[in-house]
Formats: sequence, C-alpha cells, structure tokens
Amino acid sequence: MFESTTLKDIAKALGLSTSTVSRALRDTHEISAATKKIVLAYAKEINYQPNPIALSLKERRSKSIGVIVSEVANSYFSQAINGIESIAYDRGYHVILSQTHESFEREVINVQHLASRSVDGLLVSLSSQTKNLDHLTSLHARGLPIVFFDRVADEINTHKVIANNEKGAFEATEHLIKSGYKRIAHLTSSAYLSITIERLAGYKAALEANHLTLNPDYIKHCPFGGMDYEELENAIKELLALPEKPDAIFVAGDRLSTGCLTVFKKLKIKVPEEIGIAGFSNSDVLDLFNPSLTSVRQPAFEIGQVATQMLIKLIEAKYPVEEFEKKILNTELIVRES
Repeated sequence: MFESTTLKDIAKALGLSTSTVSRALRDTHEISAATKKIVLAYAKEINYQPNPIALSLKERRSKSIGVIVSEVANSYFSQAINGIESIAYDRGYHVILSQTHESFEREVINVQHLASRSVDGLLVSLSSQTKNLDHLTSLHARGLPIVFFDRVADEINTHKVIANNEKGAFEATEHLIKSGYKRIAHLTSSAYLSITIERLAGYKAALEANHLTLNPDYIKHCPFGGMDYEELENAIKELLALPEKPDAIFVAGDRLSTGCLTVFKKLKIKVPEEIGIAGFSNSDVLDLFNPSLTSVRQPAFEIGQVATQMLIKLIEAKYPVEEFEKKILNTELIVRES
C-alpha cells in the first residue's frame, strides 16, 4: 500500500520537531534561514508533497471543483471541460469529473460523493432524467457554491451559463425553410430539460415567422438524448410512417444529430435528396460525414470558462452573494451539405 511522506518523517530524518518543519515549509519568520534551507532541500530531494486532505481540513478549502455532465465522450461536454480546466488550473483548483450517463440516480450519487469529498463548489449540467432537484437545493441551502451550465435549473437561484438555444434553433429551422423544405419535424431530448424547452421555442418561432403550421405529430422526444440508439431509430421510423411524412428534420442535440445520419444510412434514405437535416452539434468531424451536416455550433469552451470564473468568484467571495446572473452566449450556424 502506498504511503506518502509526512511532516513527521521529515522531522525524524532531520532531527527536528514537526512544528519546526511545518513552519519552515510555510516560510514563516520564526525559523532561521539556515534551518529553512535544510528543510526545503530535503523536502525537494524526497519529492515531498503536502497532504491535500490535511490542508483542506486546516484551511477549510480543498482547492477542488466538482463537475457533473452527462458524458465526457459528448463533443460539447469535452470542449466545455477543456474550458473549465483552462481556468481552474490557472487559479490553482483541481477538477473532478463525474458522468451521469443521463441517469437521475447516478447524478444524485455523484453529487453526494463530490460533496462528501469537500469540493469547494460544483459545476452542474443536469441529466435528462432529472426533475427532482432536492439533492442540489439542500447543498445550495447549506452554502455550497453551485453554478449551472447548458442544462440549467431555473428553480435554484445561482449563476447560470447557456448558449442562445432559441436563436440557434430559429436559425437552423429557418435555414431548412429557406432551402425549400416545408414539413419540418423536430427531434429533441427530454421534455423538461431547459435546452429542450428553449430549442423547441426557437423551432416554433421559425415556423410561425415563415407562416408554416405547427404539426404536433412532427415533434418527437428522445429522453436519453441519442444515447439509446433504438429509442432514436424508433422515433425516426414513427416520423417516416406518418401519412404526410416530414421532408426535413431539425435535431436538437449532439448525439441525436450524428445518430440521425446513422439511422438514415441504415434505412437507405438519401440526405438531402429524400430528407433534409440540420441540428445542434459541436463535433469536429462533421465535414467528414457523407453528406456533411449543417449544424448549430455552441461556444462550449467559452461556456466552460465563464461558468468556472463565476464559480471561483462565488467560492472566494468574502461575503454572501445575493445577486446572480444568467449569461447567454451566441451560437453559430454552419451550413454544409445536409
């Protein structure tokens, strides 16, 4: 079993008291320059690292941030995590990642575990199954700094960072309309996720602005957001089985968008000859798809950065913060072949 070197080990090796070693390492004025030099040289020689648990108990800070996302493999979240880490490590914080895989139960367990490990704060993007927020409201009420990003909880009064989902959805849907499509379906995630509500609003607004009638049968929800292939395939088959089937689909998620192309290929449906598609996706390989996918790209890296800056500001605030803001960053429509 690995055992790290302690202050006692250094004190014993140098014939000094533990308190003298501790003060020398902290560079306090009570210790002579000669003693400090001996202690620091020996600590460097044995590659001594302070015990973070002991430090967190003493300073009441762990210098760590917990991050809750659905899955790291998702292009959007991997880019957001890069943004989170770019700020956190520069500010001396470690990042602890936790995945829900769209499971409410796993989200609760992960949040409780991170809180028990004394993280200084949480960055949270809710799972697609999360409706009950008790596991977060209780921690927030007890003073744990929490910032939401992407999939946010309006019921909890704290900072939030999102993309302009409604605008992005409007632009993607209108692009399909301007390309000649009139029967546009909408494939989306859980009905109660904030991103689902915002993107559905943008889709509806684009139809209305272009004098197209909303067909409720054209709206399909995939609660697992594309992580369950069978769920996605069934939703598409239901759309294609309608008496007046859609001639295009606006897709509201990263995995859903790329998954759609996979289903179309399996069903031997030609894009864009037989059906058009545009969707939210931050994948860096969309140009390699055949056809390449017209997509709404979110500023995921920047969202991660802004959310982390907000969280650290909460963590390091000397007085209770009572005013919070919701930052909305713009999306970009990238027109390709689909």
